[in-house]
Amino acid sequence: MKLLTAEQILQKTKRLAIEILEHNYGEKEIILAGINNTGTLLAQRLKNLLESLCKSKITLTTIHLSPANPLKTEITIDLPVKKLKNKVVLIVDDVANTGRTLYYAMKPILEVLPKKVEVVVLVDRKHKSFPVKTDYVGMTLATTLQEHIEVKIGGKQEAVYLT
Repeated sequence: MKLLTAEQILQKTKRLAIEILEHNYGEKEIILAGINNTGTLLAQRLKNLLESLCKSKITLTTIHLSPANPLKTEITIDLPVKKLKNKVVLIVDDVANTGRTLYYAMKPILEVLPKKVEVVVLVDRKHKSFPVKTDYVGMTLATTLQEHIEVKIGGKQEAVYLT
């Protein structure tokens, strides 16, 4: 079942960008850390929207964060972690489910003391098993544990599906 069309995804990401600007008014720099592939695409889209909305000078950086299999492989990040010190870091993912991926994604970021860490997701499912709070949410969805959310961004068939 299709939950969001490409147009609705764009509308929700525009609203997320506005909320991010409102809550980070006066910041000089924001780092958008996209988780895995879809989170990185969403982070890049948010960066483009933020740049089009910004009237003041703000440095926006998109980086890739990969906590795909955190117990077997090292969590990788595109930027030396020390560059996150005293910066606003937004962790961006397509779907928040149990919170495990977001929880592990924070591990390298917490090696330094960022100014603020917030979480941005397009779809938030309410099945949290880890102490993770989503700060910016495009859509909240109550599902069963057996259902799956599939987010397709950046292609011809852009949409969010419930399977």
